[in-house]
Amino acid sequence: MTGDQIFQLFAYLLPAVVTGAVAFYFFRLHTRNEDGRRRFLLHKDSQKDTLPIRLQAYERMVLFLERISINSLVVRVAPKGKDKSAYENLLIKQVETEFEHNLSQQIYMSEECWNIIKAAKNATIQIIRSAGMSETDSPDKLREDILNQTMEKQSPSTTALAFVKKEVGELW
Repeated sequence: MTGDQIFQLFAYLLPAVVTGAVAFYFFRLHTRNEDGRRRFLLHKDSQKDTLPIRLQAYERMVLFLERISINSLVVRVAPKGKDKSAYENLLIKQVETEFEHNLSQQIYMSEECWNIIKAAKNATIQIIRSAGMSETDSPDKLREDILNQTMEKQSPSTTALAFVKKEVGELW
């Protein structure tokens, strides 16, 4: 082969290689776009199915947070006797029962949101226990002490409720 023949061979091959490379590039771009479109459509369809379930889970957790709010808890759960520690245990049992009833909702929300809800529950129990350590001897006085503690600062369930509302707003 002479130099002229090699040059002629490259002259024929170069357009074919360039055309092949451009075709490969566009084919690859097209398949990536199609994959992205399919993922988007799958996500959209699954979102349509799961969004109502997720919203229901958030609704249940809002109800939980409202029910364990110190003010509503103390008003809703009246003492059954004259024993302060029995009333303290009753309040804590109410919070724990409410929490256990809604335990399965954690799979529908973010881990951060679930941790904040658990922290609100634990802080509520801590407020009840710290009020129970006071020198009071009657359940009615314990109720007053618990309510007085929450008057000074924001309720833990209020903080968690604000976070849940923010997260639900991000679902849209």
